[in-house]
Amino acid sequence: MAISYGTLYVVATPLGNLEDVTLRALRILREVSLVACEDTRRTARLLAAHEIRTPTTSYFEHNERWKGGRILDALREGRDVALVSDAGTPAVSDPGYRLVRDARAAGLPVVPIPGPSAAIAAVSVSGLPTDRFLFVGFLPARTAARRRALLELAGRIETLVVYESPHRLTESLSEMAAVLGDREAFLCREATKVHEEYLRGRLGELHDAMAARGEVKGEVVVVVAGAGDARAAPAAGAPAPDLHELFAELTAGGMTRRQAVKEAARRLGRPAREVYRELLGGGDDDTPPSSGV
Repeated sequence: MAISYGTLYVVATPLGNLEDVTLRALRILREVSLVACEDTRRTARLLAAHEIRTPTTSYFEHNERWKGGRILDALREGRDVALVSDAGTPAVSDPGYRLVRDARAAGLPVVPIPGPSAAIAAVSVSGLPTDRFLFVGFLPARTAARRRALLELAGRIETLVVYESPHRLTESLSEMAAVLGDREAFLCREATKVHEEYLRGRLGELHDAMAARGEVKGEVVVVVAGAGDARAAPAAGAPAPDLHELFAELTAGGMTRRQAVKEAARRLGRPAREVYRELLGGGDDDTPPSSGV
């Protein structure tokens, strides 16, 4: 006798505005046996708004180890389950990916029900290049780890998409400007909600705007120009920074001398070997950075 397993549906739900849900998502939420959600109270509002009475169960970071097993059991019994997060697409910067991984490892069917995503929503209205972008997710909470992460991203040519806590936003924007340079950026806060806000400017300008408020609330996405984007260069007519001062700032921020040479060359639009010779004089303890790296 053939065994018929249930399907795990990964269902995207609205970021804020409850109208931003697909007809297919509503049908799936009605038809499944169970909805696994990050916060049952938040999901209950969505279900009630669309007169859906499907039972719910919590599935979040602190119970996913044991609750995931129960959901897999339900799937093995032939029951369909919908996985949702508080907002947007589940499994993106979300523990839901573990349930998807385990379901696939068990040979259980997993089907996406696409829809809203905060990252894509922010990129789409940022005005920054979208042919290539890198989703970074949340930066580390600790300052030293966050700086190291930004140093690793400094040379990436793609547009960067970062999630950030409102409580760390001002500090993170300051560190982004210091490590990445004062690049063009876009801040998306509370997308699709009553107090949605979209700001475009350089990282330093966005930092100053947020710092002036004192307290920042809501969900935040920051989109930052990549290293290869000409808009990351200093504004037209602005004086170029002093090479030696820039090098000192970069090394003080944690970069190695080699990294600092390459980043200074990028910001100034000069060949890396030329910058290396001017700064370090071609000593024997370093190898000049290769051009084009």
